[in-house]
Amino acid sequence: MTPLSSRSDSAVALDDVVALPAGPPQWMGQSGNAPPAPRPRRLAHPRALGAAETLTALTVLVAVVLATNLQSMPNGLAEFLALRISLKNLLLLVAFATIWPAVFHSLDLYDERRLGSFRGESARLLLAGTIGALLTVTFALVSVSGAFGLRQTLYFWAANAVVGLMVRGLWRPLCERQRRRDARHVIIVGAGPRAAEIYRSLVTDPETRYEVAGLVDSASPRSVTFRLPPPVLGTIAELEAILMRQPIDEVFIALPVRSHYHQIQETIRICEQSGVHAKYRADIFAPTFARPNYESWDGSHVMAMHVVPHGLRVKIKRMIDIIGAAVLLVLLAPLMLVIAIAITLSGPGPIVFAQQRYGLNKRRFAMWKFRTMVPNAEELQAQLEQHNEATGPVFKIARDPRVTPLGRFLRRSSLDELPQLWHVLRGQMSLVGPRPLPLRDVSRFTRPTDMRRFSVLPGLTGLWQVSGRSSLSFDRWIELDLQYIDGWSLLLDLRILLKTVPAVFQRVGAA
Repeated sequence: MTPLSSRSDSAVALDDVVALPAGPPQWMGQSGNAPPAPRPRRLAHPRALGAAETLTALTVLVAVVLATNLQSMPNGLAEFLALRISLKNLLLLVAFATIWPAVFHSLDLYDERRLGSFRGESARLLLAGTIGALLTVTFALVSVSGAFGLRQTLYFWAANAVVGLMVRGLWRPLCERQRRRDARHVIIVGAGPRAAEIYRSLVTDPETRYEVAGLVDSASPRSVTFRLPPPVLGTIAELEAILMRQPIDEVFIALPVRSHYHQIQETIRICEQSGVHAKYRADIFAPTFARPNYESWDGSHVMAMHVVPHGLRVKIKRMIDIIGAAVLLVLLAPLMLVIAIAITLSGPGPIVFAQQRYGLNKRRFAMWKFRTMVPNAEELQAQLEQHNEATGPVFKIARDPRVTPLGRFLRRSSLDELPQLWHVLRGQMSLVGPRPLPLRDVSRFTRPTDMRRFSVLPGLTGLWQVSGRSSLSFDRWIELDLQYIDGWSLLLDLRILLKTVPAVFQRVGAA
């Protein structure tokens, strides 16, 4: 391991001064202490919001017409649905749907830089709704039947004002919840001006989907002079252990290049071994197997060290997963129903067994399998640990007493894995990839390089399944997983899928 300098990033070297502004960044106080940076009021997906508000206005308009004319229709709603829409009315609706969002745009209701406070935004919403309601006067002027008059215009204005404010009030919380759900967890390596700049950009950029888990500095946390809101998790020497135990998607390197070259190189090495992307604003380094790629970010360029393939091929793989899982779920639905009935008749206990597993980037999810063991199998495992026949951290007994007779058949035929097609459809798994492992097994990993198997989506099948399954040692298992990750291609996935069927029928290495 490369020796680490004892000097923190916060102590800027002379060869780096030319790249830094004088004094602390403007967003910090004069003491260099950074108050928590609140996220700005965001207006996520303005186009989608515009479409939603236009659709809401059309819905309210139709609802008002229906509510005010229902009493004159003997057959009620059925008569209303049987009405024919004239070309004139259709053109009026199209014109309304076109002008409505244009009014909102003209009042800057989709430009978050001009929205200001919620009170000011609400006032402009009411103004836009009033102008839009005046458009419906046209409906009243051209209405021959009298189904739409000035009374309906007034009702539409009042109803849309209430519903419109509700839509706008709910939009931000829903988008913020989605953003947090999809957020990528990030560690910033460094605690000086560069780290402060990256942190500020991450927490204030309206388009970003990052959550900063904390900082890792090049020296002792006590030597950090720039106090940023996220916690200091430790030093680079501890980064390896941090990445093994925390769900981290990316590491942003914010160390000065010239004075911290060895620390940056060490950080890249650790990220490679752990299967975590590393990003930095620096010159090109010499990774072992990560794929350097320039990306546009925050108005400049960063070098992303991708440890797994990305781009169009990955999107095609996801499309294949969705189509394949959907088709298989439909075709195998009768078989899955038969298995469910058989499990029910075989004895007490649930049909499907859910167990916490580690997925992409060590994200936990409850993986489903048809139950093949007795209901209290999890509690009994502690008593069987001494009989473990597998090498390494995994647990395996050839004649596991917890497995039911039906469960033994389901395991040998791999039919117990069929519910996992649902995880493929949801994006938690792929048709091909390393198998997801239980929490118990991963907690016993001792080699950081083994964690790189979590840098891709886990799969229903993989090189391990078509190369011997449970008859292989743990080391060989991990070797095949990493071989698959480093040599991945769509053609390799196809070959594995084609080999899986005969491997299952021949029960190669099945337990």
